[in-house]
Amino acid sequence: MNDLQTVLDGRWADVRNSVRTQMGELALTPDPDASTEEYRAEIAEAVRALARSRRPHQGFDPAYGGEGDVGGVVAAFQMLGHGDLSLLVKAGVQWGLFGGALQALGTARHHDRYLRDMMDGTLLGCFAMTETGHGSDVQHLRTTATYDADTHEFVIHTREPGARKDYIGGAARDARMAAVFAQLVTGGPNEVSQTHGVHCFLVPIRSEAGDALPGVTITDCGVKAGLNGVDNGRLVFDSVRVPREALLNRYADVSPEGVYSSDITNETRRFFTMLGTLVRGRISVAGGAASATQKALTLAVRYGETRRQFSDPATGEEVVVLDYLVHQRKLLPALATTYALQFAQNDLVSQMHDLQKPGAEPDEERQRDLETRAAGIKAIGTWHATRTIQTCREACGGAGYLAENLLPALKADTDVFTTFEGDNTVLLQLVAKTLLSDYGRRVAKLDLAGKVRFGADLVAGTVLERTGARSVLRRGDLRDPAHLRRLLVDREEHLIASGALRMRKALAPGADQFAVFNGAQDHLLAAARAHVDRIVFDAFAAVADRHPLLGRVLALHGLSVIEGDRAWFVEHGYLTAARTKAVTTAVNALCGELRPHARELVDAFGIPQNWLDCPLLDGERTRPTEADEQHADTLTAVG
Repeated sequence: MNDLQTVLDGRWADVRNSVRTQMGELALTPDPDASTEEYRAEIAEAVRALARSRRPHQGFDPAYGGEGDVGGVVAAFQMLGHGDLSLLVKAGVQWGLFGGALQALGTARHHDRYLRDMMDGTLLGCFAMTETGHGSDVQHLRTTATYDADTHEFVIHTREPGARKDYIGGAARDARMAAVFAQLVTGGPNEVSQTHGVHCFLVPIRSEAGDALPGVTITDCGVKAGLNGVDNGRLVFDSVRVPREALLNRYADVSPEGVYSSDITNETRRFFTMLGTLVRGRISVAGGAASATQKALTLAVRYGETRRQFSDPATGEEVVVLDYLVHQRKLLPALATTYALQFAQNDLVSQMHDLQKPGAEPDEERQRDLETRAAGIKAIGTWHATRTIQTCREACGGAGYLAENLLPALKADTDVFTTFEGDNTVLLQLVAKTLLSDYGRRVAKLDLAGKVRFGADLVAGTVLERTGARSVLRRGDLRDPAHLRRLLVDREEHLIASGALRMRKALAPGADQFAVFNGAQDHLLAAARAHVDRIVFDAFAAVADRHPLLGRVLALHGLSVIEGDRAWFVEHGYLTAARTKAVTTAVNALCGELRPHARELVDAFGIPQNWLDCPLLDGERTRPTEADEQHADTLTAVG
């Protein structure tokens, strides 16, 4: 029988334990009284300490002193989310975004010159993608990089206020170089200019003394709602010249004469191929959100086991709040979903590692699947973090509102996770588009007989929905994983098929394609959500037999998802109204069954005690121990 923490830690359990041992004694909880500058300095020093630990080297090319363990470094990165999220984000900018762009988009000329210094933290960088006028729409960024064939240089230029690079982590204080995403333009005064789409360039922005370089204007974003240990800044480039070799040229290059070349001739495909290599950042954000959620739940559950409120009429003793069903309802379904998301995250990291480890063969189909999963899990996971951390704050009452008790910082620091590394709504739209494309390809491959059966199935489904007969066909044990999965698959397939049919009917010749897509966005987002819910459930179900508690936790997660969308299941004939009441009854029963195991479930997150210490948990120290109870029994007997 496997230990619960080992099962939850997954493939890189040894890495996670190493981080707990190596960093668990560090004081990685933010000081609410520190000034912004003090906090930034503290995080910068922590980044240097992280570099000295050589932990970030783990994910980079062994030829340059790394270890080639891409999945291991992402697992280690997630562990930082149990401590200070400013450190997690600052480290993510340095080694995930800046370092990731350098390794994934660069070639030997860049790796030879910069990779070791980047890993060691002696070259601090930032990731200059987002612009004031364009955040999610990266393909239409307005910063330009125009090639000058006479000098063999690119001219990096902010051509309008909306092209200013904005919210750039590391830019305001520490970064010396930026990975700048800009529209690559070739063609001199006597030639027709050609724009080849967005590419990435290494652009120095500061001297070693910390001064902005000529042509670079750096401003500070100032105090934010959270993550104030991260020095977010804005960058404006006034015809800044960099050598031709500054182009990260793995997928495209420009000759000294100014001739553009790429093995990927389609500009859109080339753009998405380049961005796809940077999926590690999106996966890491999902992992960081998961860790913050786990920390919030650990604090709330442990507090809920000691905080007493109102008396039991039968005994006269005050009741611990976690014994109330309504309190269990707040925390335990969220805890079950947090488990599910962690198992989905483990699968995601494994898939990424197998695709990106040194020597791995390119696999375009698997890479596209990875990007879709990463987009969906990042969206669902960060929304879950926002809701759950707020719930945990409320579950701790006034104590949860005090900065010294860590929950306010978790709430503030994770709030932006829903919109950085991809706005969640946009990410789910990307998932929906992929689902529709895959669905269209599957239908197109059917022969005539298959298409006839397909049409008949659609008609039969409509009849079942109208008559309510479908719900009779979907009877089963509500706790049975196979039954829960069948309901989730039914919802996913129904939403995708009906969404595709809706789009097909609307896209008649001459139809306004934007209006059609815009009018179906709610449907498409629901389909994407249903798809992610199903793959998260599958990830959990695959490991649920490895510990006796996990079957009930899986059932609570699955039933909570169905309960949350019970109106849809009733409207479309998959459940009767009476059956949804049974779902609620089952959720309540599972909360009661898992209540005695709540502490065991949160302890399995393996958060170092040093990162949890706060006055909120002081009540645990007054709880009677087994020795205390034995002593009391002795006194009673003597008396």
